[in-house]
Amino acid sequence: MKTETQPIIISIVTHDSKEIFRVLDHLQQELADTEQFKIIIHDNASTEEYQQKLRTYESFVTLIFSPENAGFGHGHNQVLLHSSAKYGIIFNPDILVKREVLESVVQLLQTDVSLAAVSPKVLNEDGTTQHLVRKRVTVWDYFLRFCPIKFDKKRLARYECHDLPDDRNTIIRMGSGCFLTVDIEKFKEVGGFDERFFMYFEDNDLCLRFEERGYSILYTPFLTVTHMYEKAAHKSLKMFFVFMRSLAQFFNKWGWKWF
Repeated sequence: MKTETQPIIISIVTHDSKEIFRVLDHLQQELADTEQFKIIIHDNASTEEYQQKLRTYESFVTLIFSPENAGFGHGHNQVLLHSSAKYGIIFNPDILVKREVLESVVQLLQTDVSLAAVSPKVLNEDGTTQHLVRKRVTVWDYFLRFCPIKFDKKRLARYECHDLPDDRNTIIRMGSGCFLTVDIEKFKEVGGFDERFFMYFEDNDLCLRFEERGYSILYTPFLTVTHMYEKAAHKSLKMFFVFMRSLAQFFNKWGWKWF
């Protein structure tokens, strides 16, 4: 595909993510014979041992080592807001994806000037769907999601947009920041991620700010990525508090919606 002379930026932010080396080995294999993509890793103050291992990939990726962990959005902003490239992919350090998908999501983004981002279907490693698209978010929906007893499955399914069609592309309100292809010019126009969100909800916030500017986000079920989803907020008390803080920041910013 020869659509742009500029590389497409794959922006990865990590802090001791255990899956990133598997991801980089996979990308190295997929992108071995192309210079179309440039991988930039922003390391948020991982351990010295981890950083040394990252350096073994230096012939393949560009590394930025931050002395502090200022959060997910801050890391991607450091990569994308300073880039002169046209297209970028916000890419979690636990994503596996084929080269054809990387090319196709950018091609989709190029089809309509009103698009700010394209979101593919996200799968678990066993091939089941991770329902990460959102139409609206409320406090009650998050309670249902974290509650171990699933007593309102219909409501939860609506919140997780289980009704997204599998036979056509759809305009959505909010896609997941685990893998989001963005028009960098439009990303810059809205100021990138709001860095007050350390982690969680920054992707929802970004999508709503795209919407405020009149831009759209396209979801495609025809292109898939695999997300080795760790659900840290479900397993770690520390990350749960980070999640709750971001939840409060989000509703303080966009208005509290309880039900």
